[in-house]
Order: sequence, then C-alpha cells, then structure tokens
Amino acid sequence: MNGLSVGELCCLFCCPPFPSQIVAKLAFLPPPPTYSLIVNSDQTYPLNEQSNLQMGQNQQQNNPNANASNRANRNSSGFSNFIELIRNSGRRLCSSMVCAQQSYPHQTGQLTSQVVTNAKIVMKEKAEWQYGPGELEKLEVFLTRTERGHQIACLFVRCTPNPKYTILFSHGNAVDIGQMSSFYYGLGSRLDCNIFTYDYSGYGASGGTPNEKNLYADIRAAWNALRCRFGISPSNIILYGQSIGTVPTVDLASKYDCAGVILHAPLMSGMRVAFNTTRTWCCDAFPSIDKVSKISSIVLVIHGTEDEVIDLSHGIAIHEKCPKAVDPLWVEGAGHNDIEIYAQYVERLKRFINEEIRMHQYSIMTAAHAQQVAASLAQSVQANQPNTQNEKSFTALSAPQNVKTAE
Repeated sequence: MNGLSVGELCCLFCCPPFPSQIVAKLAFLPPPPTYSLIVNSDQTYPLNEQSNLQMGQNQQQNNPNANASNRANRNSSGFSNFIELIRNSGRRLCSSMVCAQQSYPHQTGQLTSQVVTNAKIVMKEKAEWQYGPGELEKLEVFLTRTERGHQIACLFVRCTPNPKYTILFSHGNAVDIGQMSSFYYGLGSRLDCNIFTYDYSGYGASGGTPNEKNLYADIRAAWNALRCRFGISPSNIILYGQSIGTVPTVDLASKYDCAGVILHAPLMSGMRVAFNTTRTWCCDAFPSIDKVSKISSIVLVIHGTEDEVIDLSHGIAIHEKCPKAVDPLWVEGAGHNDIEIYAQYVERLKRFINEEIRMHQYSIMTAAHAQQVAASLAQSVQANQPNTQNEKSFTALSAPQNVKTAE
C-alpha cells in the first residue's frame, strides 16, 4: 500500500490520526533556515552534541538546495504526501502516549537550571538584514534545551540601553528568527523595549520536529532562559504572540503572571480554523479559546478585518473571553501579514506599554499596599482589644457601688 509496512498499518488502525493531528501538521510551515550558528568555544554541551550540531550546519552549507528538492519531491505526489502525513501522525500519537506518562520540570511551577551553548549568528541572504554590522553585534544568540530534549535557538535583541520591559516574542508559522531579526530590532527601538525570541522545534537551527507539545515546551524553555540567564522579573516581561505564536503565548500566560499579553491575529483553536466549527472537540488542536479565561494579566488583541487566514471572528471571541482585556485594535482593511505597515499598529502598542500596563501595575501595587495597611490595622486592633477589656474590668471593680437597702 504505497510503501506502508505491516507495523505502520497496525499502528494506523490501532492509533488512527485524529483531525487535530492533521490540523497541527498543516499549521507548521518551517522555511529553509535564513541563518546559521557558529558555536563558540565556551560551549557547555558534551562534545558529541557539539560535533553533531556542526555536522548539521555543514550539511546545510554544502547542500543549500536540499530543502528545496525535498519539498519538490513531497509535492510531486499528493497521495504520497497524504500517506506520509498519516504515517507521521500515527507515529506521533503512539509516541505521545509514552511521553504523557513522563513528568516534566515545568509541572512543579519552579524555574529549572539550564545548560546553554553560546553562539554567533550568521545571516543568509534570505534573512534580508536591514541594518549594519554594529546593530548585528547587539544580537545575542545561544542554544538551550527544552524539557522534551530538543535544542532550540534563542535570540536576545538589545534595542535600547535601559528598557523597562522585555518582549518575549513568538513568531508566525512560516518564518524563523533570522528572517524576523530586522523587524525585531526596528520594533524594539520604536517601543523602547528589548526583544527576546526563539525558534520552534524544527525551525531554523532548532532541533526536533514542530508539533503542539513541542510548541508549549519551547516557550517554557524560552521563558526559563529569559528569567535565569538575564534575570528579568515577570513584572517586566510582555508576552507577544503572532498567528500560530499566540498558541504557546496563551498557554504560558494562563500559567504565569507577566506585565501584559499581546495576541496578534489569534486563533480560537485549530479545528475552528480548518473546519469552521463552533465548539471545542475532544481531539481539537491549539484550544486557546479554553485557556484565555485563565490569563490574569491584561491582554491586547490585534486583528485585521480582512484576515484571509484566521477570520476576525477568532480575535473577537478571544477578546471577549479574556477577563482583563483592554480596548482591541481591529485594523480596517488589514490582512493576515500586513498589520505592521499600518500606523495605528505601533501607536496602539506604545499606548498599551506606556500607559495601560503601567496603570495596571500601579493599581496592583496600590491594592497590595491597601491590603497591607488594612492587615496592619487589623492586627493593631486585635492586639489592643484585650487591654481595653481589662481596663473596663478594672474600672468596674474599683468603682464604688451604691447598694440600696430596705428601709
């Protein structure tokens, strides 16, 4: 049956691929890497992993057309492509049953120490770097490992010397951090924020394959690195997700407090995008609509009114479900990939960062201070109450009593 082995047939019938797995497979479109990494001599991974990483980079440099030819071969036969999709979906489902039994560090809710490999980024022509060598030196790149065992590439863009906030940016599904680096530097400079980003598993220089579970593990590793390596407090971190990047952003924001959350062209769930359904099925992928109600930070939703990939109704539903949503930005006439060229995009982000986040944090501090004052007053009253009762008792005993006698 077109190359399916007996074992794969058994896996297909015993563990059939759910629609959610097919949706998740179609949601990831990793491009050919637009950058390469030169690992520094101060690497902290074992030498065998260092050699494997360099071997993979050498293969990419020696055969730059490999990815293009592979895509051409996959597209040569639609039926073969579908069979490959079914085969991989069945394998992932069987393996996920084993992975589900494992306990990962993030389940404890505590930060875990990370082993990182420092590196230097080399932009390829497709990255279209728009700045000079001086700005390129402000890009700090390293590799870190996720709880699922994959190395992912992380990029810290130092856009301003003394920023109040750092944006943890999760990009869309058809780009990598090399292609987005110029945009990050320009956006951070205008917003007076540094930007920290990462490549999903299977993207750019990151290992592994892109899927939903890896997506959540990737952003947790990035969050962990941002806090441990750079010592940035959650109150100074803004989570930003674009398109498929809103999925890990919502998942992380539903578990951790942060300064604020920006959801750029969010989706309610995978099957809602693919099949236009109105409910969350048990086998649905990326169920962000069921998680946004758990976000305790303020949320800004941005969506184009003419979005041809994720309909505006998704952004409206996400906005209405967020308990602390601020005024959204519906960009009139904008599609899925051109919101950034509209002037109100940066203006709205500035107002969200410089006004709404600061006011929200000030109100939290004021409320916390008021609670401390109230608790202190309550303790003082409780401490003084026994003394008052004793004074009343002493006064009652020492006061002369008029005894009325019968005449």
